[in-house]
Parts: sequence; C-alpha cells; structure tokens
Amino acid sequence: MIEQFRALVVNKIEEDFTVTPQTLTVQDLPKGDVLIRVQYSGVNYKDSLATIPNGNIVKNYPFVPGIDLAGVVVSSEDSRFQEGDEVIATSYEIGVSHFGGYSEYARIPADWIVPLPKGLSTKEAMIIGTAGFTAALSVQRLEENRLSPDKGKVLVTGATGGVGSFAVSILSTLGYEVEASTGKESEHDYLKGLGATSIVPREEVFDGKVRALGKQKWAAAVDPVGGEPLASLLSQIQYGGSVAVSGLTAGTSLPTTVFPFILRGVNLLGIDSVYCDMETRLHVWNRLATDFKPKNIEALIQEEVTLEQLPEVLPTLLKGQARGRVVVQL
Repeated sequence: MIEQFRALVVNKIEEDFTVTPQTLTVQDLPKGDVLIRVQYSGVNYKDSLATIPNGNIVKNYPFVPGIDLAGVVVSSEDSRFQEGDEVIATSYEIGVSHFGGYSEYARIPADWIVPLPKGLSTKEAMIIGTAGFTAALSVQRLEENRLSPDKGKVLVTGATGGVGSFAVSILSTLGYEVEASTGKESEHDYLKGLGATSIVPREEVFDGKVRALGKQKWAAAVDPVGGEPLASLLSQIQYGGSVAVSGLTAGTSLPTTVFPFILRGVNLLGIDSVYCDMETRLHVWNRLATDFKPKNIEALIQEEVTLEQLPEVLPTLLKGQARGRVVVQL
C-alpha cells in the first residue's frame, strides 16, 4: 500500500497564503470510490485562480488543485473500474472542492470518471484536458445546429488559449475553413500550424463599438471570450448560424440586442463542460480519440512541467501568457 506521495498543496492560515509541493498520505485524500495513480494533469485558467488568495475557487484549506487528471486505477470499490484500468477524470468538483490532479495519487467518485478511449494515451488525454474537451463540445454543438464545412468560414476567438487552440485544430481536422482571432502577432505561425487558414485581428471582431447588426462574415464561431466582443460577434454571424460560448475572459456582460436572433435566426449556444451529462461526455471523449483528434497533438503543448515547477508556471495564465496547453507529469 502507498504510504506517502507528493502533491501541490494550497493553504491559507489567516493572512499567510502558500502554494508548495508537500508530502501526503492516502488518509489525507477525500472520500471516493476509485484510487488513481495520476500520471498526467494539465494547467487551466481555473487552476491558476485556485492558487491565488482572491481567486474565488477554493473555499476550504488546505487543498490540492488541478481540475484534470489521467492515470491508472490502483484500487476500486465500484465494479465499473478495475485495478490497471486507464482513466480520465475532469470537471465536476475536481480541483474546486474535491482534491484534484496536482497529486501523485487521487481518490475520485466513480461517477466522475471516464475510461480512457482507445486511441489516446494518458498524456494525450491531458494535452486535451478540460480545454480540449470544451472545444470539442463546442464543435459538436455547432454540428448539431447544422454546421458543416460547406456553410462557410468558422471563427475562433481567443485562438491562442487552450480552448481556442483546440477549436482551431479540431475544426481544421474536420475540413472547415477556420479564421483565428488573436491580438498576438507573434503567434500567427503557431495558429497556421494548427490549421487556421487566416488570422483575424481582434479589432475586426470588436472595434470598440457594438452594432445591432453588422456585415455577415462567419457561418459560426467558437468563443471562449464573452463580453462585448461576443456581442459584436453575434451581429456578424450569417443567417441561421451559431456561436458556441464557453468563457468570459472579456467579461460577463453581454450588451447585445435581439436583432441577430429574430432577424437572422442566429443561435447562441452555451457550453458547459463541468456538469454535462455522462452520455455526452463519453461520446465527446471518444470523438477526441477518433475524428476530432488533431493530427499533431503534441504541437498543442506549450510546455511539460513537473509538480515542483507548478508554483512558477501557474501565474502565467493569469498574465495572458499561455499558448496552447501546459502538461504536468506526475
């Protein structure tokens, strides 16, 4: 039986806030049906928020963050999982109110676990992680609303981030003409390498003014940005098109009008990757191992880091310095 292991622990005692690798025991882990030897995790914006005092993610300390993990079952009290099974666990309360993936071992409720699909390694699953899953869920919802490659160009906003990068890659893999929106001129080659056919400056999507209706430019869009840029984007979607929104980096306010919806039949599709039903979750993960899987998935890795490096890496997402995915090897 495992006696001790390493984990990244966030702790707050009065005004003293720390983020440090520490030694834990299995008894320190929360309740769960399945004990997993974690092999890989990933770095997400929510993980960065969990490691700052005012991030409003973690409520109880000490805590182990990390909303994603993939590894091998060590023991299970649930018949759906056996010792040696390779599994993925993301979303739900993992890394928020239940100890997460920045740990060599994790104990997780069986209802939160997905069997690793054939065609994916545990490392590839964490290159994908919540960001890639959210992008894939966005693309699937667009397809369910009649999007196909012959309908026209698809825009991806916030294209250098985790969700945006994967959306560009998945759409390109499926044969769509993808326009990637970014304010980072230095990342144009990176986005074209993922399959973007052209790069759109942020100002072309939102120039500072939200119009009731604008020129119809895109058949659909994947938007992890939200805020005023989303309001502007909605006014530029083609008749009957859709926007899949999953983020709020530009704010929570949406100062739009009803005109895009009632005059052009535009659909605004909300994407929730945290509590989506397990049937959908399994289907999307299987697509990520087959037709959604990027041809060069390793190109989406910005950096591979260790547990000890995490305290220095996590703040970069809050500074807008992320590109693609940061993978954590445990």
